[in-house]
Amino acid sequence: MSSTISTDPVTESAEAPAAGSREKLDLRIAFWTIPVYYVLFGIIFVPLARVMPPPKPGLSTQQMVDFVESHSLTIKIGFGILLVVIGFAAVANALIALQIKRMSVGSVFAYSYIVALAVGALPGCLMCALSFLTATLRPERDPRIIAFLYDLGMMTFVGSLGCFATGYMVLALAIFLDKNEIFPKWFAYITIWQIVTELMAAPIFIFTDGPFAWDGSISFWLGTAIFGIWECCLIVLLYRAVQQQPANERVPD
Repeated sequence: MSSTISTDPVTESAEAPAAGSREKLDLRIAFWTIPVYYVLFGIIFVPLARVMPPPKPGLSTQQMVDFVESHSLTIKIGFGILLVVIGFAAVANALIALQIKRMSVGSVFAYSYIVALAVGALPGCLMCALSFLTATLRPERDPRIIAFLYDLGMMTFVGSLGCFATGYMVLALAIFLDKNEIFPKWFAYITIWQIVTELMAAPIFIFTDGPFAWDGSISFWLGTAIFGIWECCLIVLLYRAVQQQPANERVPD
């Protein structure tokens, strides 16, 4: 007499997605830090620190001091929060680098992207925060020093160019060369426009008024609009990539 053990294919197929979902929990957690971080970023820089939209670069020394003093409390709250949550940006960059490593390109692209964005965060975000926090710390300081910190914070925030441009170039090249179709080719063209926006911000070191000043229609507003489109596309494509990535896929080092 023989006996057989039957398996229920319905049960197996129902359990497989659940197992896969558990195995990709780390990727899902990493993904959702991105929209959370950028919501916090917007709250910090717009209603709290008041550096977006940027205050005018052509202010007198006294007007710069008045700006810092009038927003001293919210600057401290906003940039204090930023110093706590800035690490979420590293999680976002790591998730993008993981998708680059899934492409049919060398890992050097992923490592270059991580390093470029990490270095770019120093002048592009932290320097601005530390400059304004330092300006608010001692309101009795020489007004010229507070004006210097005001200029330093805004020029690094809007005018940090090379590292971000390099990161976008690496990402665009990786997408163009990729044969695995992790990201669509059209996203590479949008990423190239990100490089253009970094170059358009270069004149802020010369002009204090007009479209090429740090609050100008070209240097700031056009670049910000393109960045917003790029970021929305990136979030959607990252979500799709995480959903489609096999749970047991081995990503090369």
